[in-house]
Amino acid sequence: MSLNIKKDNTKRIVIVGGGFGGLQLANGLKGTPYQVILIDKNNYHQFPPLIYQVASAGMEASSISFPFRRNFQHRKNFYFRMAELRAIFPEKKLIQTSIGKVEYDYLVLAAGTTTNFFGNRNVERKAMPMKTVDEAMGLQNAILANIERAITCSTQQEQQELLNVVIVGGGATGVEIAGVLSEMKRTILPHDYPDLDPSLMNIYLIEAGNRLLAAMSPESSAAVEKYLREMGVNILLNKRVEDYEGHKVLLADGSSISTRTFIWVSGVAAQAVGHLGTEHLGRGRRIRVDTFNRVQGMEDVFSIGDQCIVEGDEAYPGGHPQLAQVAIQQGNNLAKNFRRLLKGKDLKPFRYKNLGTMATVGRNKAVAEFAHIRLKGFWAWLMWLVVHLRSILGVRNKAVVLLNWMWNYVNYNQSLRMIFYPQKATEIKEREEREARMHWGEDLMKDETPKQE
Repeated sequence: MSLNIKKDNTKRIVIVGGGFGGLQLANGLKGTPYQVILIDKNNYHQFPPLIYQVASAGMEASSISFPFRRNFQHRKNFYFRMAELRAIFPEKKLIQTSIGKVEYDYLVLAAGTTTNFFGNRNVERKAMPMKTVDEAMGLQNAILANIERAITCSTQQEQQELLNVVIVGGGATGVEIAGVLSEMKRTILPHDYPDLDPSLMNIYLIEAGNRLLAAMSPESSAAVEKYLREMGVNILLNKRVEDYEGHKVLLADGSSISTRTFIWVSGVAAQAVGHLGTEHLGRGRRIRVDTFNRVQGMEDVFSIGDQCIVEGDEAYPGGHPQLAQVAIQQGNNLAKNFRRLLKGKDLKPFRYKNLGTMATVGRNKAVAEFAHIRLKGFWAWLMWLVVHLRSILGVRNKAVVLLNWMWNYVNYNQSLRMIFYPQKATEIKEREEREARMHWGEDLMKDETPKQE
């Protein structure tokens, strides 16, 4: 296989990853004489802040996804290829992808992060992560299927395992999925499952630290904890998960929680890059870059977003937070620097402007921090809605999400709670081969049937 992209006389920029940073960079290079190639394992951009709503069957996956090719229609000298990065060879200015090799003049690594299981292979095999739209849809299927099975299971122990939900990780994703599942328990279960006692469903949120939302102020953490406890979420602080065996989450203090819905959102690690030495990696496997987002010790190789850690910024000695705004600002700054290179100007170092952080746990319940302003409750929740709605790609998606939120505000009874099990490609291929063999057999029978006079 090959990328089938002819190299012309212009400089070529290869961007690996179409998340917030990679997309901002690609958009920022519009109108430049560069040849731009965007590589991503999916053919769409996804909006991670709302993935938890897909996992809870509160929103369609298509509402927070947008095709790359639609976004880059009518762009000259721009190419998209659906592929995965296998390895880089900076000495040859070449990368190996799942569909072939491609040369570059400038390479930008912006593939983001993956779920960090901290070396626990058993948890990695059995827990359900929630980093991508695919994983969110799988989690949605698991939650709904477990509730269906809980109605018909034969033992009380099995029923409790099916209805208990354990979430590991007290960051923004953890508190948001805990909040939305609590609302689902309160508003959906009594109506959709009248023959099931909603009180049997228990939601546990486990955090190894001493408070939720460690990246925010203690006041915001306390407010979110208060909201969740009032919503019926069982919060376990200073608890560390050791393993998962026999449908039980095993904690370091010797206690355990029975569940078949084990959600792991406890941390992230940068996407691994083949043939990239450990000397280029920092904390959390993040690629070490300078203030221009150039990979330390490499020429013409850059990295932006969650996949990198900027060294040399005195305001953030431990690296910038892995937030969407950081990736967007880095992508924007790098696009401007590539334009500067065309004019022979010096590069401009990246300086992060903190626009604030926020998290929501349910209707009228959220926290937001902007510089010296801290909000909680309804106004923080309203600000959260506005900020996220503005960031979604596509006019249709914005309209659908807005209408969805408006409808859910007055009525929780949306009709998205369906279980879909997409067939694997191999299963489809085997079925087609069986059908083909059947047709071949029918054709042979027709040929061998004697004609009637």
